[in-house]
This record gives sequence, C-alpha cells and structure tokens, in this order.
Amino acid sequence: MSDSDVLWRPSAARIEDSELTRYRRWLGGEQAASDYLDLWRWSTHDPGRFWSSLVEFEQVRLGGAATGPVAPTNMPGGRWFPGRTVNYAEHLLREAPDAALLVVNDDNQGHVVSRDELIRQVGALSATLRSVGVGPGDRVVAVLSNRAEAVVGLLAAAAIGAIWAICSPEFGATAIVSRFAQLEPKVLLGIDGYRYGGKIRSSRDDIASIAAQLPTVEQIIWVDSDSPGELIAAARPVRSWSDATAGDAPPEFAEVPFEHPLWVLFSSGTTGVPKGIVHGHGGILLETLKMLHLQVDLHRGERFLNVGSTSWAVWNTLVSSLGVGATPVLFEGSPVWPEVDRLWQVVAEHDVAVMGLGAGYLHACLKADVRPPRSALRTLLVTGSPLSAAGYRWVYDRLGDLWLASMSGGTDICSIFVGGAPDLPVRAGRLQPPALGAAVEAWDPHGHHLVGQRGELVVTRPMPSMPLYFWNDPDGRRYRESYFDMFPGIWRHGDYIEFDEDGTSFIHGRSDSTLNRQGVRMGPGDIYQVVEAIPEVQEALVVGVERGEDYYMPLFVAVADDADFGHVKSQIRAAIRAELSPRHVPDEVIQVRAIPHTRTGKKLEVPVKRLLQGEALADVVDLGTVDDPQLLHDLAT
Repeated sequence: MSDSDVLWRPSAARIEDSELTRYRRWLGGEQAASDYLDLWRWSTHDPGRFWSSLVEFEQVRLGGAATGPVAPTNMPGGRWFPGRTVNYAEHLLREAPDAALLVVNDDNQGHVVSRDELIRQVGALSATLRSVGVGPGDRVVAVLSNRAEAVVGLLAAAAIGAIWAICSPEFGATAIVSRFAQLEPKVLLGIDGYRYGGKIRSSRDDIASIAAQLPTVEQIIWVDSDSPGELIAAARPVRSWSDATAGDAPPEFAEVPFEHPLWVLFSSGTTGVPKGIVHGHGGILLETLKMLHLQVDLHRGERFLNVGSTSWAVWNTLVSSLGVGATPVLFEGSPVWPEVDRLWQVVAEHDVAVMGLGAGYLHACLKADVRPPRSALRTLLVTGSPLSAAGYRWVYDRLGDLWLASMSGGTDICSIFVGGAPDLPVRAGRLQPPALGAAVEAWDPHGHHLVGQRGELVVTRPMPSMPLYFWNDPDGRRYRESYFDMFPGIWRHGDYIEFDEDGTSFIHGRSDSTLNRQGVRMGPGDIYQVVEAIPEVQEALVVGVERGEDYYMPLFVAVADDADFGHVKSQIRAAIRAELSPRHVPDEVIQVRAIPHTRTGKKLEVPVKRLLQGEALADVVDLGTVDDPQLLHDLAT
C-alpha cells in the first residue's frame, strides 16, 4: 500500500472503542488478536461458527431446535438454521432505544417517537391487521414516504409473519401497480400526500387508482396526515390511521421459521417487469446486525441517517438500526432543497453520528464547492455508485477527521459485499476489504481468481440474506439465471471489481454495460472517473452499442450552464486519450440536459444502450422507476 493515497487512519482510541474490537474480545482465542483480513478469512471458511457466534454476540433469541447444520454448503437452495424460529420485529423492538425514531420533515422540524409509543402503535396495528384476517404469509403493501407510519407498518406486518412490501409515493400508480399486483395483497396502507422540495404533493388520486387495480385488497388503511379526517373514497373498506392504531395491547410476535418470508424488495425494472426479491426474517436480521455493528460501527444510542426513499433497500437498513439500539432518522424531503447543502444542515442540527448517502450527492457538493458546518458526524457511508478519488479528497478536505466508508452491495442481499472495516485505513478511490461472512472474489470468465485485474464480482459461499426466492418463480429458473448461470453454484453479481493485495477494491461498473472497443474491455466507471473530474462536467453516461459489424460508443454529458461545450468536448477527448486509451475516445460527445437514473440513483446505461439499438422505450424500462422519464423520451426520439 502506498502511503500517498492513504487519506485517513483510525486512531488507537477509535479502534479500541469499535464494535468490531468488542466482538473480537468476546470471541477470544485466535480471533481476538487477528487482523481484519484474518478475521474475514475465518468468517468465510467457517461460516457455521461465524454466524452462530453472531447470534450469541447480538443476543438474538432463536426458538425451536436445530435439525441440521447452521450454514448451507451449496447455492442456491441451502437452508440456514433449520428448525430454528425467530421474529425480526421482536428483536428490533426489544433493542430499540428510548428515543426510538427521529422524524425530520421537509421544513427541518423534527419530533421524536418514543420506544413505548412505537411498541404501542405496532401492537395496535398488528391487532387491526389480524382482525381483518391477515396471517402468516399474507401480503401487506404500503405506499408511504419516509415517516414513522412506514416503520410501524413494517414491524406490525413482521410481528404477525405477514409479508411486507413498500413503494414511495413519487413512483406513480403505474410503477407501483406493476410491483404490488404480483403480490395479490390483502391490505393496502396509503398516504394522502408527502412533502418534497418545499411543497405538499397529493397522492390521493394515485392511491385511488392503485387500489382499484388491486382486486385482492380487502382493507385500506389511510394515513390522513395532511388532511386529517378526510378518508379516501374507494370500493373497499377504509380505516383511518388513528383508528387502526388505537389501543394499547402489546404486540404478539409469531414465532416463524428462520427462513420465513419477511419482505419483498423489487429490482429497478430496467430489464423488464420488476423482480420481487424475497428475503427471510432470520437472514435479514443477522446480516443487518452484522453490517451495522461490525462493518458500520454504529453504537447504541447514536442517531443514524440513511438517505433514501422507502423504495430503496437502504430504508430497510435504516429501520434495522433499531436492532442495535440506534435511533433511525427518518428524513422526508429533498436532500438538495432549499440548497444543495441541506443534508449537512440536518446532520448538524440533529446530532447525527452516522450518515449514509449516495456518491452522486457528494459529487454534487464537490461541484458546488459546499462547505458543511461543524457537526457530530463521525462516520460517512457512501453507496449507490462508485465515489471518485476527488470525492474522497473533498470529504477529508471539508469534513476532517471522520471515517469515510464507501461500500458496495445490492438490493439482492439487502447488505454489502465490500467496504466497511473500521480498524483499517481509507485509500483514495478504493473500497475497504470485503465484509465479514462475504466470500467475495474477482474471477475471469474461466473461473480463475484474480488480484490486480478486473473480474466478475462473485460470492463463493452462501450468505444468510441471499434471496429465499423470486416472487412468481416457482421453479427457480429466473433466480438461477440471474446469479448462477455463468458459474454454476457460484453467485455472480453482475459487477466488475478489481482487488488489490491488501483486500481493497474498485468497482468498475456493471459487467453487462462493459465497453468493448476493438477487443479492449473497459468499465464505464473508468470513463466517468476521468470525465467527471473535469470541472464543467456535472455528470456523464457512456454506452457501447453493437450495430451489426459496427460498434458505436457515444458519451452523453450534462455540463454547467455557463460552460463552453466546444471547449468541454475537447477537454473530454484529450483526457480520455491521455489517461485511459485512444481506443476509448467516444465516437460522439453529446450534450444533454441531465443524465437519467433509477430513483435509487443508478445510471441507466443498459436501457439507453437498448434504445440506441432500436428497441421500444416501453420494452426497455419501467418509466415509473426513472427519476426524469422525459430524458429517455428525448433519447428515444
């Protein structure tokens, strides 16, 4: 490791105070004195002992009696903790702090929901759900923004053993129905409006449309937050939130099998009908406790802000922080309104200790020369897309002595594969080593392990939060095709990754969007790192399009309003030629108003490529998942 790219090292006091150190001491033996990489090797070579130790360390209460080995040896299809029972909601509410939730509205006003009140509402809502016939395995769906009612809904459904799914209201009716109709839900939770960008946006018409297209719904529970007392008109029975959460009976927790379905998360819908990814109670509980305690170093009593809508898996992680005794900060609103530095103001004013956000926000702060106020922030988590070396340096220039943990994972596992080692240094532009229990490697197309070269990100041993199955995939074909077709029995995630000898890594982007110019393969992330470092460039998107025997590689760029685009084009071509490869100078540099993303912040390289290959817009992407659908309409015409 070169000291020149090390931006931060944890102090001895920080290492001593970390949850990872506490876990090592609790383990004792060789693991107590091992370094991080040795501990990681042990956790992946002996997964049964590792995950069993985590159950004890986190004091997870498992019922039942074991009927087989703790950890499966094969993927897919192996079972974790067979014969044991657990309930995700029970653990979270048992460990929740006295100040269970901090809700911050778009106007930056905050209020606390106490542990007692959270437990009361979960008990009341779960009783209401049972009263209308909801039982284990039934589906409860919600169209709610990031607020306390969403947390109560998830925990009430989980307490019963019902299966939960949620979408943020800004998705729109069509995108939401394409997801929820698959589930045939029994109950729908809906909200009359949400706050964003300083405005109250009504969702009443969308909820009415959604309800009309879900014939299996027997009960609507209406969150009338902006117009109290005004219920939605619908053909099904409607009950107000206040009525559904009246009462003070404590929650009754169903003891469900370890792998009982907890929730359905949906893929982005950029390659067809969104896939319903089903996760289990026990796997999610163990994986998120491990991630939040040992990888994120979140402490009991701290406030944790994970920025993202309820449709993104980071929201589920935020709720799970109750399980380590932290207070989730539920931020409802725009992170850039009224100014781009909004999140830093929230962090400072509400004493946030750990914040997670997307790399795109940090890059926007860098471009806007934001100077955050002093705060209690000690850890900054970055997800969603790779953070550039310039982004790393901006963080340490403007925020000082904190731990920047850039991480990469996925909705597929609702966790991370790489990044998050609190006792190791931070290198510019690189993610820290793999997470404990995640046997991650880079492989070439022949299945050979690579170091110092880009390869397919693979996972060679099962992880407990891998999907139980996909919804409406009875024979498991879509599941196997998604992860196990290239390397049978080995999870191939679809990202290109490059590991260094010290275990740090760099994500080169999706392997299905790789550029292959004259036989030289390059990830789009390599292009972005160079192009987006140019001050006038706000963001870029590059695709390689096969057109018969021709290969067309355009680069789309959004630039600052006052930029001379002719000069910017020259800079881009020169930078790619000098820093990457003459072969990867684009055929065209095209100015666009903005770059299209999913609502979770991922660039839409594959849909744009398919559009340029002549496919219809309706066939390449679910527009309800796109942050600015007009951008794709413009490309399609």
